[in-house]
Amino acid sequence: MDKIIIKGLKLYAYHGVNAEEKRDGQLFIIDLTAHLPLETPCRSDNVEDTVSYAKIIKTVRRVFTVEKYDLLEKAARVIADAVLQQYSEIRRVDVTLKKPQAPINADFQYVAVEITRSRE
Repeated sequence: MDKIIIKGLKLYAYHGVNAEEKRDGQLFIIDLTAHLPLETPCRSDNVEDTVSYAKIIKTVRRVFTVEKYDLLEKAARVIADAVLQQYSEIRRVDVTLKKPQAPINADFQYVAVEITRSRE
């Protein structure tokens, strides 16, 4: 299956278990891979024949920042569900949600969850 890939999308949001995370917010990084057939746009060279990565980013930004979630798992699922619901051409979506500033007393690059959702 062909793919549209978005790597390193940085969004500021208010997710986390701790009260200060919901109050102060923090940066999150999202990697998203949308699996879909791209034969038609490969032939036509017409943006109307594909799913615009700019539109995917707008969808992700909207659903990721509208609510506050305790868990990365929930926030990642909301992203995946919205992408599948909004773009019928996408058959499967992989979402990695990274939290580089998680309030953990340790030296790490980020903590993350990765989920995959597909059409039944």
